[in-house]
Amino acid sequence: MVRNVVLVGHSGAGKTTLVEALLAETGAVQRVGRVEDGTTVSDFDEVEVRQQRSVNLALAPTTHNGIKINLLDTPGYADFVGDLRAGLRAADAALFVVSAAEGVDGLTRMLWDECALVGMPRAVVITKIDHQRANFDEVLASCQDAFGDGVAPLYLPVDGAGLLGLLSQRFFGYTSGSRTEREPSPDQLALIEQYRGDLIEGIIQESEDESLMDRYLSGEEIDTKVLIDDLEKAVARASFYPVLASGPGVGMREILEVVTQGFPSPLEHPLPQITTVDGKPVSGVTADPDGPLVAEVVKTTSDPYVGRISLVRVFSGTLRPDMTVHVSGHGLAERGHDDHDVDERTGALTSPLGKVQRTVGKCVAGDICAIAKLSRTETGDTLSDKDSPLLMTAWTMPDPLLPIAIRAHSKADEDKLSQALGRLVAEDPTLRLENNPETRQLVLWCMGEAHSDVLLDRLAKRHGVEVEKVDLRVPLRETFGGKAQGTGRNVKQTGGHGQFAICHIEVEPLPSGSGLEFVDKIVGGVVPRQFIPSVEKGVRAQMERGVVAGYPVVDIRVTLHDGKAHSVDSSDMAFQIAGQLALKDAAAKCATPLLEPVDEMSVLVSDEYVGAVMSDLSSRRGRVLGTEPVGTGRTLVRAEVPQLEITRYAIDLRSMSHGTGTFTRSFLRYEPLPSHLADKVAATAE
Repeated sequence: MVRNVVLVGHSGAGKTTLVEALLAETGAVQRVGRVEDGTTVSDFDEVEVRQQRSVNLALAPTTHNGIKINLLDTPGYADFVGDLRAGLRAADAALFVVSAAEGVDGLTRMLWDECALVGMPRAVVITKIDHQRANFDEVLASCQDAFGDGVAPLYLPVDGAGLLGLLSQRFFGYTSGSRTEREPSPDQLALIEQYRGDLIEGIIQESEDESLMDRYLSGEEIDTKVLIDDLEKAVARASFYPVLASGPGVGMREILEVVTQGFPSPLEHPLPQITTVDGKPVSGVTADPDGPLVAEVVKTTSDPYVGRISLVRVFSGTLRPDMTVHVSGHGLAERGHDDHDVDERTGALTSPLGKVQRTVGKCVAGDICAIAKLSRTETGDTLSDKDSPLLMTAWTMPDPLLPIAIRAHSKADEDKLSQALGRLVAEDPTLRLENNPETRQLVLWCMGEAHSDVLLDRLAKRHGVEVEKVDLRVPLRETFGGKAQGTGRNVKQTGGHGQFAICHIEVEPLPSGSGLEFVDKIVGGVVPRQFIPSVEKGVRAQMERGVVAGYPVVDIRVTLHDGKAHSVDSSDMAFQIAGQLALKDAAAKCATPLLEPVDEMSVLVSDEYVGAVMSDLSSRRGRVLGTEPVGTGRTLVRAEVPQLEITRYAIDLRSMSHGTGTFTRSFLRYEPLPSHLADKVAATAE
């Protein structure tokens, strides 16, 4: 019997502390946070140790009342939503953690929406009830307001030293270091009655027994066991969200009871869609240890000594050491993650806790384990039987929207950079690697500034590769501002055959998106027919190289109307060079404006930030096209904005909206770059 539980919440809400306290309560660790080797639960990643924050999905297994519990701790930063979604994929239920001192903010609401999007059953844990600024009632009310119907407390904290059970109507004390139980005092009983009615009504509303509400309203006392059974069913189908409380040494037993009794087992939680590798749906696969093997890599990390470590959730069948499995690709080739269709042999299976790796003999359906040295397997890949390979539909990954241009610090770093980046890409499906041929820059597309800092830290400390950030270049275009005549004269006499090619062209601008239109108006054979394509080839080559600032030329009509050739010295290459010279000559005789790429943007923010977002977009030379409401309290702002103005928009929007705003962008068209900016670009052109 297994329960896979992901902990979700804002950074600082106390998720890792709660994991450590649950491990201590179940005896998995000797004291809060300490594993066998003396490290803490969160010490498995060197970046987390240095930066003192969780930036990875972390597994912490334990056991309570004979049930194995896999606790999955997730980062609370928007930059690491990829690890959050991996945790949601691997888990069957969630503990949603909210601090009694900080309460609910915009990012907390976003995280709740992430859970709701996948229909994740969840319970709310209000932590830090002993904090001097803790206000349980206020935070409870804000949770009910933010998360909607079905949010109700099961327990109430009393002076940070005990809990009142609303269903059991008992007081659970923790002042002695262990849990004691007694009848509540008259004041405590009055407090129970204040909240108990709403809890019972909420449970009955979710009950499948339609007569229960009538019986309750008629004054009948509903048996507590009936209420608990209905509560557990409602929690399992994600329609009711019990609220618990925790503090130092308080509330762990109650949380474990909800996890083991109220949360669904892997058998009760629907499996993601499964297909054959060629896309044909497969039905009938369940969480059966004897069924066909279907497992998924939810997280990949690299250890300098062990190598690549894959955290795997087994959805069906049984995974064993030293077995050959088929690795099916994950469909993120556009981000630099190649699709896979290979066989690999598994190494030892382990159950990790901090840096401690406990060897296990097998991993059955519903459980989670780690596998070392799957060298060709990446996050999101499916592992299945080699004779009947299957593929799980990939979970949705957010688009990385912060571009960071980098270059190796030295020649030695350059030699190691490609391999190191390949390892980072294998670990992190939210990272996109771009080697831009136009700007000749290596660009890391990240989720945000914290994400980019972690990536560069890992490059330096884990892989020994130092890189430098450089200014990002946006791929501009050049065009012609009017008609111009150009002559290409390529006449060279050397020993033997020389070069002789002369061509006269006229260049004129075309509407945006037209590309190149090449017109042949040669008469009388002044340029032989076999060399006319050579002129066009030379013109196209020069267009790629640019004529002023080194950016490609677009949207022009080139008319070849005259020229000269030599019976011996003319050649294909000679006329290619003449075509290049003619285009450059024409460019020198007229204005050649620069064009900048413009993106279509959709920005989703809370209503309170709409004015600030619209004003900011306008200040970036953007055109706001309109707004529309999305759900309750949020608005979608549509705009067209030059790419030059939004290279750091992922950071700026997060600051502007206090971490709650999101946006998408897609290329729309090229438009003329304002002259004052074009002059700066031309002055710095390579």
